Amino acid sequence: MNSLDFSIVAQAWPYLWSGLLLSLSLTVAAFLIGMLLGTLFALVQHFELRILSQVVRSYVALMRSIPLILVLFWFFFLVPIVLGHLSGNGRPIPTGATYTALITFGLFEAAYYSEIIRVGLRAVNKGQFEACQALALSTFDTYHHVVLPQVFRVASPIILSQTIILFQDTSLVYVLSLTDLLGAASKLAQLNGRLVEMYLAAAAVYLILSSVASQFVASLRKRYAVAGTYR
Repeated sequence: MNSLDFSIVAQAWPYLWSGLLLSLSLTVAAFLIGMLLGTLFALVQHFELRILSQVVRSYVALMRSIPLILVLFWFFFLVPIVLGHLSGNGRPIPTGATYTALITFGLFEAAYYSEIIRVGLRAVNKGQFEACQALALSTFDTYHHVVLPQVFRVASPIILSQTIILFQDTSLVYVLSLTDLLGAASKLAQLNGRLVEMYLAAAAVYLILSSVASQFVASLRKRYAVAGTYR
């Protein structure tokens, strides 16, 4: 332990910071894609649209049953081959590591966000729908202005908890040779031979950000629990 030199972390921080920015960017982009698709998937199941709801259920079950790293490999290796065949020339069309990660994380997280929102929709009191009918609100206005805002508000702690997991899962992009936070720490560790210092620094960043976000989630849970008691 006496040979540890954490001054190397301060020197390498600009490179680690660029990796952290990539991790956060992927998290935000995948969150937006996942929430948009997840909301659509949840509504499809909520309205019980025959064939579409069965397709969505199968998709959600598939994504929740396989490891994320396997989905990354699928998109990275199989999608270029499929695109090549669809284009007619038979040659693989590379999608690029960044787009692969972005699309994969978004589609993968959509399955989890979908289940969170679907459960939230089922928890909405039927009186809310009856009140909207009494006010002659359209289906779109009912869900856009009344139902979904309540679902997002109540489910926000669970949604944020899943987003914390998403942030941690972005470390898997190292298999695509992308330089995220963990990838930056790994490259620096191999370059300067300071494996312990670099990996401890990366772990500390993940720990701090995840802990702060978890505390925020806990405060939201308490806030909505208290609000629910006075209704």
